Amino acid sequence: MRRSWQVEIDSTMKEMLLGKKVGMTQVYDDSGRLLPVTVIQAGPCHVLQVKTVQTDGYNAVQLGYEDVKRSRRKRPQAGHADKAGSVPKKFVREMRLADSADSGYKMGDSVTVSAFLQTEYVDVVGISKGKGFAGVMKRHGFGGFPGSHGTERKHRAPGSISSFASDAGHGGNLKKGKKMPGHMGHERVTSKNHRLVSVDQEKNLLVVKGTVPGPAGGYVIVRRATKA
Repeated sequence: MRRSWQVEIDSTMKEMLLGKKVGMTQVYDDSGRLLPVTVIQAGPCHVLQVKTVQTDGYNAVQLGYEDVKRSRRKRPQAGHADKAGSVPKKFVREMRLADSADSGYKMGDSVTVSAFLQTEYVDVVGISKGKGFAGVMKRHGFGGFPGSHGTERKHRAPGSISSFASDAGHGGNLKKGKKMPGHMGHERVTSKNHRLVSVDQEKNLLVVKGTVPGPAGGYVIVRRATKA
């Protein structure tokens, strides 16, 4: 399944970073309450390319995070990174801008967590943990069949799929969106409105309240919250 990592159109690029989820811990706030927080290693990210409406048809900034080992660098990647005075990066994503917006960045610039010093809430985009093949009770929260009254070896079955068994006029497959057993997790998830607890400029760390998608060590995109 293809996943799009392109971030939604935004009017500014000053508060977007690529990073990696370190893990979870607990901290005390000013009032003495214990908060569950996630630590994110965010940046430094290098600007590998700046796209404009004149040259590419749209405005965007391409960021790269974490160097690729020398033995694993490909020539096309190296040539692309050389233009920005950098080395190939493992995690490269493009941040789309509005056509009238100016990112303020140039190729070769470095973006750090200092961009979030004045930010209160952030959105975190990541790939959720994969759960493998799952039934309808785990995947969709179905109630299942009764535990007694004659039910035999059908307790976790999905039951009848009724008229969804055929998609008349569009083939003999199930109608799209029908809740059935299948692959669970490993999807692009955007977790919104996390309070930014602290910013560690020396170690390039962001501490956000709550949980974010993905396992420890998974790549994430951190951006200023759009709806907070």
